[in-house]
Amino acid sequence: MHDLMNTVDWSRGLFALTAMYHWLFVPLTLGLGVIVGIFETIYYRTRSPKWLATTKFWMTLFGINFAMGVATGIILEFEFGTNWSNYSWFVGDIFGAPLAIEGLLAFFMEATFVAVMFFGWKKVSPGFHLASTWLTTIGATISALWILVANAWMQYPVGMEFDPAQMRNVMDDFMAVAFSPVAVHKFFHAVFDGWVLGAVFVMGVSGYLLMRGKQKEMALDSIKTSVWVGLVGMLLTLWTGDSSAVDVARVQPMKLAAMEGLYDGEQGAELVGVGILNPDKKPGDDKDPFIFKIGIPKGLSILANHDLNSFVPGINDLIDGTGMTAEGDTVNTISYANRIEMGREAHDALRRFDSAMAAGDTAAMNTARTDIKENYKYFGYGYLDSPEEAVPPVAITFYAFHIMVLTGGFLFLYILVGLWAIYKKPALWENKWWQWLSLLSIAIVWICSEAGWTTAEVGRQPWIIQDLMPARAAISAIPAGQVMLTFWMFAVVFTGLLTAEVVIMVKQIKK
Repeated sequence: MHDLMNTVDWSRGLFALTAMYHWLFVPLTLGLGVIVGIFETIYYRTRSPKWLATTKFWMTLFGINFAMGVATGIILEFEFGTNWSNYSWFVGDIFGAPLAIEGLLAFFMEATFVAVMFFGWKKVSPGFHLASTWLTTIGATISALWILVANAWMQYPVGMEFDPAQMRNVMDDFMAVAFSPVAVHKFFHAVFDGWVLGAVFVMGVSGYLLMRGKQKEMALDSIKTSVWVGLVGMLLTLWTGDSSAVDVARVQPMKLAAMEGLYDGEQGAELVGVGILNPDKKPGDDKDPFIFKIGIPKGLSILANHDLNSFVPGINDLIDGTGMTAEGDTVNTISYANRIEMGREAHDALRRFDSAMAAGDTAAMNTARTDIKENYKYFGYGYLDSPEEAVPPVAITFYAFHIMVLTGGFLFLYILVGLWAIYKKPALWENKWWQWLSLLSIAIVWICSEAGWTTAEVGRQPWIIQDLMPARAAISAIPAGQVMLTFWMFAVVFTGLLTAEVVIMVKQIKK
C-alpha cells in the first residue's frame, strides 16, 4: 500500500508538472496569435513597411512559444497511456474522442498553416499568407477547444453509460460531451484568459522597448492594439468566470467550498476577499477556519447562485448530506458515508456480474447489472476509506483561487490605466516606473493564469473523474521509483525548455 500511494503521489506530481509547464505556453499562443493576426491584417490593408516589421517581430516571438507548447503538449497526452492506463481503459472511448479530433483536425491544421505563416512571405500572395496566419491561430484555438472538452468531461461526466461486460464506460451522446455547459464555459474562459495574457505580454515587452529607447513607434502602435485585446479579453474572462462559478456550485459544490474555506454553509454567505486559513482546521471539528479574513457580505451567495440570500453548503454540510438544488434551494442529499456504501455495492455488483458472465448465468447477470446501475452514480466513492478523503486540499485550492482573483483585479486595473494613458496621457508610457510595472505585469499575468488552472484541478481532487474514479484507482501498475525518476528527468528537461524560450525571446527582443 505504501508503494502504491507513492506511485499515486508521484504520478499526480508528474502530471501536474507537465500540465503547469504546458500551460505556460498555451495561453500566450492563443492571445499572441490573435494580436499577430490583427497586426498582419493592418499591414494587408495599409501595405505599410512599419506594420510588416511589427508583424514579423511579434510573429517570431509567437513561433518560439508555439514550438515549446507543442513539445510539452505531446508529452502530456502520452502520459495518459504510460502513467494513467487504468483511467485510459475505464473511459478511453469517451476521453479519447475529443483528443482524436484535436489531433486529426486542429493539430494538422496548425502544422500545415504555421509553415506558410513563417516561411511563405515571398512564396504565397499576401492574402493567402494573412489567411494562413489566422488559420494557425484558429487551429490553436480549436485545439484548446477539444482538450478543454476532454478536461471538462472529467469535471462533469455526461453523455456516457457504463458497460459491465467491458468494465468500462462507452459514449452514448457525443453532443452532451462536447457542449455541456461546463465545457462551453471552460473553453471560453481559457481562451479569453489567453487574450489577456497575450495583451499584457505585448504591453510589457513594448514597455521594455520604450525603456531601452528602441523602436518607439512600433512599441506605441503595439500597445494601442494589444490594450484593446486585453480589455475585451478581461471583460469576457470575467463574464465566463461568473458562469464557471455557477457551474462549480451546481456540479462540484465541494470544490466551491474549498475555494472559499467554507466548512459550515449559510444563507447569504460572504465571499472572502483576503484571508489566512487555520492550518489546524479539520472537517467536523469546532475550530475557526480562519486566523484572519476580510469578507464581502453575501458575495458568495451572489457568485454561486446570483441570489443574495441563497444557501451555499460548506464542507461539513456536503459530507453530512446537505446540498443545493439547481435553483439554489437547500435540499437533503446523500451523505458521503452513504455514497461510500453505494459505491462499494456497485463494486460488489460488478464482481457478481463478472462471475455470472463467466458462468453463463444470464439471470444473475441481469440482476447484477440492475444493481450496478442503481449505485453507479457514486461508483468512485467505493474506493475511499472515509468521507474526509473526498475533501480536496483546502489550503492549496483556497490560496490559488484568491491569488487568481487578486492578480486578476490588478491586471484589470493595469489594462484600464494603460488604455487611458496611451490615448490621453502618453507620457505615462515614458515613465520608468510604469515601464517596470509593465514588465512585472508579465510575471503577474502568468501567476494569475497558473493559479486559475491550479484551482480547477486541485479543487476536484481526489477525483480524476468526478465521483466515478479517484486518482488512486486510475494509475498504471508501475513502481514508484520509475515515476520519481521520470518526474526529475522531466523537471530538468522542461526547465531547460522554459529557460531556452526565455533566453531566445530576450535575444530576439534585444535585436
